[in-house]
This record gives sequence, C-alpha cells and structure tokens, in this order.
Amino acid sequence: MSALLVATDPVLLDIGRSLREGFFMFWETLWPLILGFGLSGAVQAFVSRESMQQKLGDHGPASIARASGYGMASSSCSYAASAMSKSLFMKGADFVSSTVFMFASTNLVLELGLVLIVLLGWQFAVAEYVGGAIMIVLLALLGGLWFRGRMIDQARRRLEDGSGGGHQHGPEENVALQAEPWGTKLRSTGGWANAATYTMADLTMLRRELVVGYTVAGFLAVAVPVRVWNTVFLHGHGFWTSLENVIVGPFIAIVSFVCSIGNVPLAAALWHGGISFGGVISFIFADLIAFPLLLIYRRYYGTRMTLRMLALFWAVMSTAGLLTEGIFGAFGAIPTTRPASVAPAHFQWNYTTYLNIGFLALFAVLYWTYRNRERLGGGNGYALDPVCGMQVRTGDAPASSSHDGHTVWFCSDHCRMRFDADPDRFAKAPAPLPSAT
Repeated sequence: MSALLVATDPVLLDIGRSLREGFFMFWETLWPLILGFGLSGAVQAFVSRESMQQKLGDHGPASIARASGYGMASSSCSYAASAMSKSLFMKGADFVSSTVFMFASTNLVLELGLVLIVLLGWQFAVAEYVGGAIMIVLLALLGGLWFRGRMIDQARRRLEDGSGGGHQHGPEENVALQAEPWGTKLRSTGGWANAATYTMADLTMLRRELVVGYTVAGFLAVAVPVRVWNTVFLHGHGFWTSLENVIVGPFIAIVSFVCSIGNVPLAAALWHGGISFGGVISFIFADLIAFPLLLIYRRYYGTRMTLRMLALFWAVMSTAGLLTEGIFGAFGAIPTTRPASVAPAHFQWNYTTYLNIGFLALFAVLYWTYRNRERLGGGNGYALDPVCGMQVRTGDAPASSSHDGHTVWFCSDHCRMRFDADPDRFAKAPAPLPSAT
C-alpha cells in the first residue's frame, strides 16, 4: 500500500524527479569541479605572488589575453572558477584580470561548446564563443572604471585576513617553495600535499553553496513549467522583445541557481518554449550571477563589492547577448527549429561519464594526499582551522586558542569565536600538525 502511495502521489513523484534532476546536473559538472578546485589548490601552493603580479598584474591587453587563455584551459564550472579567480586575486593578480579569467573559464571552454551542440545546435555553441569574447572586451573596458581604488584594497585585505574565507595570510606564505624552479616545485611531495589540502579546504568552505545550488536547480527545473518562464519574456515586439529578453534572461539564471554546464538543459527548455536567441545566450552567460555564486562573492569580497559585481556582470551579459543576436541575425544564422529534449534522466556511457570516472580517481588521489600530508612532507608551518576546515599558516594566523596545552589556529576571529563558544570543540578539534607545535 505504501509503495502504491509513493508511486501515485504527484508531490512525491515531483520530489523524486527534482532530486534526480539536481543529481544529473551535478553529474554533468563533476569533472570540471574536480579540475577547477584542483587547479586552485595548485596555484595557491606553487605560484608566487610576484609571478602572478607579473603575468596578471594589470588589466592591459596582454594581461587580459593571458587571463582569457588561462581561463580557456581551465574549468567550466562556475563554482570552481570563482574559487580559482579568488586565488589569482589573492596571489596579486589584478581584479579585472582575475574576473576575465572567471568569465573565460565558464564561456570559452571546449566541453561547454560540445554540450551546447548536443542540446541546442552548433549555432548556440558558436554564439557562446562570439558572445564570450564580446563580454571579455566589455569587462576589460568597463571593469577598470567600475572596480578600482579603495574597494579593491579592501577586498584584498578581506581575503588576506581570513574574513572572506581566504586561508593565505601575508605575501610571504610558502615563499621558499614558490621561489624554486618549476621542476623542483613539481617534484616536491610536500608541495603537492599542500596543494591537495588547499583543494579540500576550498571544497569545505563552499560545500553548502554547492548543495543548495544543485538541489534548488533540480526543483526549479521540474516544479516550474516552461510556460511559466515563457510568460516572463515578451514576444512579437521586434527589438523590444530582444532587449527585454536579454535583460530578463540573467534574472532567470539568478533565481534558477544553476551553474555553467548545468544551465544548458534549462536553456534548451527555454528555447523550446519560445525564448529569443539573445535571451537564451544571456541566460547561459549569467551562470556567474546565479544566487549561490552571489553568496560566494559576498563571502569573498563583501556586500558592497558583490553588488557592484552584480550590476556590471548583468549589464555586460545582457549587452553581449543582444549584440550576439544582432550579429547572428545579420548573417541569417539564428536557428529556426527548437529541440524538444532537455537532459537525460539516466546514466549514459558518454564522454562525461568517462571523464567523471577518471577525475573521481584523481580526486581519490588528492584526498589520500590530503589525509597523508604530514607523512608526505606537507603542512610545514600550517594547521587546520577546526571550524571551517581551512588551512592556515600558524606564523601569521589572525586568531588562535589554547586549552590544556593544545593550541588551534583559525583563519578569522569569527571562527575563533564560534569555537570558543563551545568548549567541547577542543575534544573534536583535529590534532595539530607536527610542524605547528
């Protein structure tokens, strides 16, 4: 009887389908997540501040070109890209250049183009690259005027003192290893142990945002009919339809909580329901302002900076969508047919599955390295924050607490206050690393 009830109750069926949808969105972006967070950990462990300042120290044409190239070679997942962008900025990169990296890593990568071809057609894949280049140009031109001065200094200090979730404190962190030639650095087991620990620390910090993002995305994709999205967009008003669609498209991305590759199935559903070409493009671009990403930016850079990022990103994404539609319309390249299928509801033996299996194996290696960091020579001068899991350098950690000869270090005063509010936490705190005692 209970089995029959579960099978026939539409609410339970919708919940099950929503959770399944959220899982497969996660499955689609699993390997880019692992790659992006892994690269972020490696940057923090191996790349010196001076080197990053030299490569991306300003937002001139050469730095913007390098940032775009680095992004194209990196992850297409918005969450991982935001972590990597934060790492670049912490290492001394210009804020606009690190943001360009984030845009490129979510819009100019091969795997995203492949998914677009499969679900929407080649025109959308080409439009993603054309529009992505337009966004980067606009961001480089406007970002230097919009992000500058004291607000940039405040954002960097917020990360360096730990209040933004950063766990690198001071420009001299790990200088000895970072100053070595690349051959020496890459052969250092201790350096890889530190890189793996940074990777796990970033995942620990963002785990709630990831869970919320994928879960809500699944529920919205299933529980909200496509016709509801369609009522938000104008139809049949020429230019004004295009303008309204590219403005509202990013808003749909904000409330749908979906990251880069994961928003392509929803974009296919919107396109099937009659959304304009430019509206779909601006929606896909706007994965970087989905609500969970805004929460991450707020944690990294503060509320004021996040609002400025939202305003500029939204304007750039909408403008790029409108210009892309105009370009494709002039060449008669806007598709006239709309696909009926969205995302598969079951596992398939395709490139995503094979890549996920390979990167899960890599993640297992990273996790094993993280768990055995002391034995591998990592953790020199570091300890783990017992509240948020961050790796902090004991020599310049902003806060610490001692009890019965046991000292723990924190990435921020906020974590220390949370820790001290519960005396039992000392019994559950991780043992200090040998190098930290």
